[in-house]
Amino acid sequence: MSRTIAVVIFPEFQLLDAAGPIAAFELAGRETGSEAYRIRVVARSAGPVASSSGVMLTAGGLFPPSGIDTLLVVGGMGTRDRDADPELLRWLREAAGVARRVTSVCTGAFLLADAGVLDGRRATTHWRYAAGLARHYPAVRVEPDRIFIRDGNIWTSAGITAGIDLALALVADDLGEAVAKRTAHRLVVHQRRPGGQSQFSALLDLGRPDGRFTGLLGWARERLHEPMPVERLAERAAMSPRHFARAFAAETGTTPAKAIERLRLEAARAHVEGGSEPIDRLAEITGFRDPERMRRAFIRAFGQPPQSLRRAARA
Repeated sequence: MSRTIAVVIFPEFQLLDAAGPIAAFELAGRETGSEAYRIRVVARSAGPVASSSGVMLTAGGLFPPSGIDTLLVVGGMGTRDRDADPELLRWLREAAGVARRVTSVCTGAFLLADAGVLDGRRATTHWRYAAGLARHYPAVRVEPDRIFIRDGNIWTSAGITAGIDLALALVADDLGEAVAKRTAHRLVVHQRRPGGQSQFSALLDLGRPDGRFTGLLGWARERLHEPMPVERLAERAAMSPRHFARAFAAETGTTPAKAIERLRLEAARAHVEGGSEPIDRLAEITGFRDPERMRRAFIRAFGQPPQSLRRAARA
């Protein structure tokens, strides 16, 4: 069975938003030894379409969308001029009404929102443009800090490389996790990220690349299952506990204890939303020890306990 994927581009689209998912679908087909996907690049007018880099893709024109399995709208500078082509929006609405799945990469969510496809839906986009999406489209329930979100048959993703994560999730949905994993290996993607994972890394957010404590945070992240009192961190940094606590807060803007909790929350959430381990076990391996302690930390940070986030991710 071959699934038709319509990849929608426009002048000044982001090249990798299109090329990344296209490569993932192509390699997934090779992994199965079949023509699992038929890819059609579509634009308002047939012919070469220039990306924001100037590199062109040749697109076919708009066609009757009845045979589309998956609609994929890419992002790029061309989505932000607020003057989307009415004919393209009409076609997107029609295609969204018949396609099995409707998806977007990065600011492609703006085009879907323009077409009314995201009204009443949870959606995400690149963190830099999430506030604008929420402001211009109040009917869309924007969740800015997600790699990708699935709401029914609507899938939206963050920027650029998140399009590959989205495509791999679609492959897993169609062909199984084993094929998605082999496809990720062929793409040299070390690990397929779950959709609920944050667009941000606590490690990057807390430590500057040239900061004194970046290496220490990386060391701690590899040992979250172990106790991490300030005395141990200070000893690792070759500082007295008092001097370490002051210097750490001055550089990162938070206390050592809160920084370790953020690293644990990031690791635990990825496991909660992307895995099936019991919550008690996750509390142990991420260093919370006590499931109730982890539950309280989740509610403070995310407004929901781990079980609710897991149910939402599975839904």
